[in-house]
Amino acid sequence: MIIQCQNVQKYHGAQLVLSDVSFAVRQGENVGLIGRNGSGKTTLFRLLSGEEAPDSGQIAIRKGSAIGLLAQIQEGGEDTVYEVLQRSFDEPLAWQRRLRELEREMSDLGADSEARMSTLLREYGSLQEKFEAAGGYEIESDIQRVSSGLGISGEQFERAFFSLSGGEKTKVGLAALLLLRPDVLLLDEPTNHLDMAAIEWLEQFLRDYDGTVVVISHDRYFLDAVVTKIVEIEDGEAVTYHTGYTGYQAEKEARLLQQFADYQEQQKKIKKMQESIKRLIEWGNNANPPNPSFHRRAASMQKALDRMVKIKRPILERKAMDLQLEQQDRSGNRVLVLDSVGKRYGQRTLFTEAGGVLRYGETTALIGGNGAGKSTLLRIILGLEQPDEGSYALGSRTAVGYLAQEAVPEDAGQSVLKYFREQAGMEEGEARGQLARFLFYGSDVFKSVAGLSGGEWTRLRFAVLMHRRPNLLILDEPTNHLDIDSREALEEALEEFPGTVLAVSHDRYFINRCFRSIWALEDGSLSMFPGNYEYFKEKRGEQASARAAESAGSGAHTGPGKQTLASDTPSPEMKPRGAQSGSGPVRSRDARSAAAWESEIAEAEKLLHGIEARMLNPQLSSDADRLAELYAEREALQSKLDMLYAAWLDSSGQ
Repeated sequence: MIIQCQNVQKYHGAQLVLSDVSFAVRQGENVGLIGRNGSGKTTLFRLLSGEEAPDSGQIAIRKGSAIGLLAQIQEGGEDTVYEVLQRSFDEPLAWQRRLRELEREMSDLGADSEARMSTLLREYGSLQEKFEAAGGYEIESDIQRVSSGLGISGEQFERAFFSLSGGEKTKVGLAALLLLRPDVLLLDEPTNHLDMAAIEWLEQFLRDYDGTVVVISHDRYFLDAVVTKIVEIEDGEAVTYHTGYTGYQAEKEARLLQQFADYQEQQKKIKKMQESIKRLIEWGNNANPPNPSFHRRAASMQKALDRMVKIKRPILERKAMDLQLEQQDRSGNRVLVLDSVGKRYGQRTLFTEAGGVLRYGETTALIGGNGAGKSTLLRIILGLEQPDEGSYALGSRTAVGYLAQEAVPEDAGQSVLKYFREQAGMEEGEARGQLARFLFYGSDVFKSVAGLSGGEWTRLRFAVLMHRRPNLLILDEPTNHLDIDSREALEEALEEFPGTVLAVSHDRYFINRCFRSIWALEDGSLSMFPGNYEYFKEKRGEQASARAAESAGSGAHTGPGKQTLASDTPSPEMKPRGAQSGSGPVRSRDARSAAAWESEIAEAEKLLHGIEARMLNPQLSSDADRLAELYAEREALQSKLDMLYAAWLDSSGQ
């Protein structure tokens, strides 16, 4: 065992957070640590990393094992992002500097310094072996590989770490931790701030990781992809399930049902023993003369009852957020039309010619990489920003309910109750009843809004949203900060909602369950996929296979599955809004044949493989400038390949 927890107990002040936690982790296991928000998962991580000590019980970590926790990554001061990442290799880089010193010293020695040369050569050989064994020749390529996988661009390398946003710092910290490659990785919500491509890269990295991984996550898709054991923290205790998340669900249900049956059986036995004790005492008292043997038997039975290990009554259904989404009025059939919408910021084009139609009752997920423009497109639809080209329109009788990615307000003087009453316009008694449905009980309603956790703030905003009864829900990352129980409550509410839903999300489990179509915003284009995330992934896989097998040309402009609205003129019930009243510019289709595109893609892929081979050359490991040039060439060529493949699809009519 690399980690052993036995009867661990931890208080925060007077509050008992962990009451009796016991579990073990074997070397090389990938373990998911799950539980409701506030159950003590992060506290347990601090105990495992040694930041805090348990109040009782024991935590044993195998001697000599290095523990890596994201929170332990230090602030970078004036360091650049690249320098922060290089700190993961402090020891091999120190060896590298010493090797350079030895090389200079040896080059300066005269012919009469054989003894000194011999000493230096021995040190040089020993250091070089250690440097190579530590992966010193792959440092630069490792940094490039992990940074690229997590979506850290080369442009960010020269930025000062302190100038990054909180999400960007977390991402760089995660990259630095992965580069450290400790014996045990402790990851607390690692998928936060990552887009889908980065999450899928991280999943593969963790599956291939040769150390031990313990991860806190509410991302069910991620858990199924990465972990083989689940440890659930519930009521201050830990229960272990030797399976992934999907298996855990079935195992937990079976365990609770069996525990409830055992509990009922034990309660029957306890009741019989109590009745027997009572009768024995009565017989002893009523005997004439009194018979002490009955009392001795009763006392013996009472001792047996006291020694019995009592089975706790299992909680089969726990309270969850009671979200019931209803619409006040039905909207028209065509809820939203986007007609060649484009948006630019300075010289940067975020997206262009985005077109699509959203009809009443449809549920659509808007996905894409970080910075692709998803939230911007939502803000355009809401009228909070104006497009630079094209037009958009909301249908008749459309009432919008919007949940933004919004930080907790800093107004510490406003309570949960006051905030909700102001937003919903209702009396205190009714407001408290509504808030209880969202797990704000008793004194919770007097908490300062500024002091709420991310999950509590999201629940409060859902309470307001439910009260407004919209028929079009526009949600920007609605599952962020919600635990699994709250996510499931949201999913159930959306399944029952009769209106229309458009949501930005990177929660693939959520998308699979609730959404019947995908709008993918990629490379400045909006593409449509009539299915959930699994369908989208399948189609993307087919396209990747086709790209590898056949190849296509260059210079395309229309993405795969692209739907424009040139023939889908807004109906009279639509009121156009936007930068232009008419349609935006229409793209012309390149007349080249599919075979011509395939030839160009084959050549481009050959060039790409050549660049990647050069990047892995150990002789370039110390040439950061050349590696950066190759990396930039690779990114540009990869972008070109994406467009070539899109053009091939367009030319072949797919």
